[in-house]
Amino acid sequence: MAQRWDIFCTVIDNYGDIGVTWRLARQLAHEYGFAVRLWVDDLASFARIAPGLQPALAQQQLDGVSIRHWPTQDFPATDAADVVIEAFGCPLPERYLAAMVGRARKPVWINLEYLSAEDWVAGCHGLASPHPQLPLTKHFFFPGFGDDTGGLLCERALPAQRDAWQADAALQDAYWQQLGVPPRRAGELRVSLFCYESAAARQWLASCAAGSQPLRLLVPQGKVLPDVAAALGLAQLPQAGDVLQRGALTLHVLPLTDQHGYDRLLWSCDINIVRGEDSFVRAQWAARPFLWHIYRQDEDAHLVKLEAFLQRYSAALSPATRQQIHALWQAWNREQDIGQVWQTLPAVLAEWQRHARSWPQMQLRHGDLATRLVQFTEKQLQ
Repeated sequence: MAQRWDIFCTVIDNYGDIGVTWRLARQLAHEYGFAVRLWVDDLASFARIAPGLQPALAQQQLDGVSIRHWPTQDFPATDAADVVIEAFGCPLPERYLAAMVGRARKPVWINLEYLSAEDWVAGCHGLASPHPQLPLTKHFFFPGFGDDTGGLLCERALPAQRDAWQADAALQDAYWQQLGVPPRRAGELRVSLFCYESAAARQWLASCAAGSQPLRLLVPQGKVLPDVAAALGLAQLPQAGDVLQRGALTLHVLPLTDQHGYDRLLWSCDINIVRGEDSFVRAQWAARPFLWHIYRQDEDAHLVKLEAFLQRYSAALSPATRQQIHALWQAWNREQDIGQVWQTLPAVLAEWQRHARSWPQMQLRHGDLATRLVQFTEKQLQ
């Protein structure tokens, strides 16, 4: 029988948690042949990034994964799996914990943590935490950028798929035509924008409109649209399908797509502005320069995490390029005016593009997150 895995996820409004667990569930099912159940509390929100999902069904099969609704009350009776993942610390239902205890061979219990580049992650990765009342032990699994962490989520075939896409100009032209985006103008820069609400975004949009370089901006529906409206002087929020022109800036509002569609957008743009955790990792696999809008935390804890990643990401770059990227990312995340630093970006863009191509290879030298997770659980099951 195939090894059974249960993954529990609560949907947060920014879709990062469900985005990560949905990718992980599919990869475990497709690449390892595991029987995977993904327990989700909010199927309606989940369906926005998985259009084939039927929110009214409490149990269904999608893309090789069994999707189960996780009710807040009256969790159904079920057998516990061989491996149980609680994503990002979501507490397991009491009834399911009892099923774990009832197994003759206790499950491997994993708390999949949030991604961070901070140094302390390596020391906490893999640590065991015995339950205070039950005969169960939980292990903490930390994604990360070092060989002594859990790595990053990436399907085996993804780099080859990306390279084939980026080498096929006809395929990209057809993609842009499908989105209603015309062929490139001479000297045009194409940028995707998927970020949180941001004063920096408003200032940047105004600066781009007043600039001299043609910039075509692709904006999936999301939290930044009120800033788009404010920057462009719109009385109403723009809608999917709208095309807006202001000076050197042409802006296309795109409908929210599934994960495969978002990957193709990232692969097709020159620069990607992304947010959170899931799109942050996918921007790295796109092998394009990117700007990360990190999720804001109390007491500016997010800025510490941002700097930790910047130190790793930019270590191999020249001082000038490193300084430029740091200035750009810090200004955006501190909600400062990035117009001036953006205008000087062309001077370092070629080096940044070369680095963006090599970075994914460096991160995958010792395996992706799913591979390391399977190796870790196999040791616990021995």
